[in-house]
Amino acid sequence: MAYIPPHLRRSKDPQRPSPVPDMLEPKFNRKLNLGSSKHDAGVSSNCIEYADHAVHRLFVCGLDNNNSISSDHFEEFPEEPDEQKRSVTINLARDNDKACANTSRSPWESIAENVWPDVLSACNSVKNEMEEKLKMCSRFGNILCDENDLPSLENATERQVAETVLKPLRRCFNTPVPAAYVEKIIHEVVPKIGVDFAENKDIYNVKLYDGTRQITCKCTVNEDQKLELYKVVLDQVRHMVADIVCFDEDLDLRLALYTRSTLSALPDDEMNSIRILINSAIPDPKVKGGLRWPMGKSSSGSYTVFGVWHHEFKSYKSPSLKLKVINVDRLFFESGSGVATTQINLKFRRIVSEIQEGEIDTDSVYNGFKDKLRLIWDHFLSWED
Repeated sequence: MAYIPPHLRRSKDPQRPSPVPDMLEPKFNRKLNLGSSKHDAGVSSNCIEYADHAVHRLFVCGLDNNNSISSDHFEEFPEEPDEQKRSVTINLARDNDKACANTSRSPWESIAENVWPDVLSACNSVKNEMEEKLKMCSRFGNILCDENDLPSLENATERQVAETVLKPLRRCFNTPVPAAYVEKIIHEVVPKIGVDFAENKDIYNVKLYDGTRQITCKCTVNEDQKLELYKVVLDQVRHMVADIVCFDEDLDLRLALYTRSTLSALPDDEMNSIRILINSAIPDPKVKGGLRWPMGKSSSGSYTVFGVWHHEFKSYKSPSLKLKVINVDRLFFESGSGVATTQINLKFRRIVSEIQEGEIDTDSVYNGFKDKLRLIWDHFLSWED
């Protein structure tokens, strides 16, 4: 029997049978609204901010010879907060090179062609409207959908990319990867893609909420085993997201363009409250997130601690790439729950600046972007080479 990745397996819960497939209704140039998550009053640990011009698209690669995807490719949606999303266009990007042998198009060529206009639009919008530096990142994991929301993609349109109308579809991008994959990336992929070891880092991201916004305090632990603040930032703002379901691979892919603002001139009373919270934190490797606060010390002024993200990572760099292997230990402060995972992130270092500076012709930059996607397909989407 062929191996089926975990995110493609049928739910075993007899109380939640797979839905009866609905026929896909092809309609073009439509937007669909995935809706906003409903949260209780207060802070959400998974609130994702999108810029006004942001685009979030879903592509599907690797349809079978009948161009169909049955509902048993998806499992029960995890019990976690949804990402807050804006209007989203759903695209069906057929990987004809693998699904149908009658064409020589590769999946990375198809994705590059369809994502590129959004990349250009986001780069130009940020250049004209914002001071923050735009970054491009690829992440690897599994796109999980709620099987009760999933329509069938059976008898999908013959077009290479079809914009479709689907009923509301909740999904999340699940980034944990297994240890064997991490070992493959470090020992096999790193030497092949031309990146060199840069540094080890151990960072505590302390998440604070003041009733109106979330901020992240980036900290390290000094020689006295005290938390030391070195930067305060806002949560990232997404300007483009392309989620790519890769049915012929072990992992799915997310491409994203985002900015993040550094808060460098906070009022003295706010900085004082922040420093009180940071100085009260006690490093403790036995607790989730690696930090704890004495009773009654997790609030100061208008700020309250609502989470800790402990990141231990190795980074590898080349002039055009930055690879991070990250061990993440998260604590959701209010519930006391947490999770420890390992993630792989790959940043494209030159593409955004080359687009915005305009010194290199767009076709050359596009070819470089396409080469990066081919590198991903060659090395990052399967457990083994």
